[in-house]
Amino acid sequence: MKYPVTLFKNLTLALKELERFIRDDRVIQSGEPLARFGGMLPREAIANWLLCAAANSRLGPDRMTFCSDPTGGDGIIYDRQEQHTWLTEHVVVPSIIGGVGVDIEARILKAIEQKNSKGPTYASGKTLVVFQTAQGENWYPNRVAKKLPEPLNFDDIYVVGLRVVEDGSYVYQVTNLDVSAGIASVLLIRISKDFDSWTVESIQ
Repeated sequence: MKYPVTLFKNLTLALKELERFIRDDRVIQSGEPLARFGGMLPREAIANWLLCAAANSRLGPDRMTFCSDPTGGDGIIYDRQEQHTWLTEHVVVPSIIGGVGVDIEARILKAIEQKNSKGPTYASGKTLVVFQTAQGENWYPNRVAKKLPEPLNFDDIYVVGLRVVEDGSYVYQVTNLDVSAGIASVLLIRISKDFDSWTVESIQ
């Protein structure tokens, strides 16, 4: 059975749609669902865009895009070439006022554990995306990956978050907590200040 979805033609157009949300960090914490995007929250749409931008840096421009999930999920990653889909489930690690010294790693793990505890029926076949907005100490992906719950009911886990704003450019970190290759993959996605383009850099 086919369902109607909102599918972005390409990531450049999607980024322009998301610009107003990225520039207003309040919506990351408490933005209302976007009816036009199937009820996705602004942070979910931004995170899905980041995952596609990261994947396309390896696979080719505009191979991966994302769309609304008519079954009520948090968005679908779509491979145009293979016509394959990945369902996503999202969770946020919110900022804490006066968060100096906050154990971000513990908070990321707690968010993952809360979602994972819903069981395989809920999580199987899905990619969990953690939007990390907490301020505090640096965190180390490999250390977090080694403490993931067992069994892990999700197929894959990503952690995304804003790293810095430099001269109007927004720099996001996209981390895949899969350490089967020996180390977690960490990418920096730098969005140009005019929101017309972006670059992707591997730092781990």
